[in-house]
Amino acid sequence: QVQLVESGGGLVQPGGSLRLSCAVSRSIGSFNAMGWSRQAPGKQRQFVARMSSRASTNYADSVKGRFTISGDNNKNTVYLQMNNLKPEDTAVYYCYADLGPRNAWGQGTQVTVSS
Repeated sequence: QVQLVESGGGLVQPGGSLRLSCAVSRSIGSFNAMGWSRQAPGKQRQFVARMSSRASTNYADSVKGRFTISGDNNKNTVYLQMNNLKPEDTAVYYCYADLGPRNAWGQGTQVTVSS
């Protein structure tokens, strides 16, 4: 069983930056991939970013050029650097680990972009 704990969310003004962290209970290299999704109020959870075990990355079109996913194998931590934040980025952000047949999810961290 794997545990994921997100942190780093908060309130930020439009144009600002935040870095989310996801601490994982075992080596992030042991998973097929790690990623981030988000869920805004009244909306379905949507894909944000993904990083494979070979460190290839892909992003939702809405965040390309603004968000960057990365990992630190020594710290068993995955990050999501978010720049030039917009009000429409407001959501609960969830980290996940791709275990193959299913994903393991963290509890989420709230990001609010507002002036």
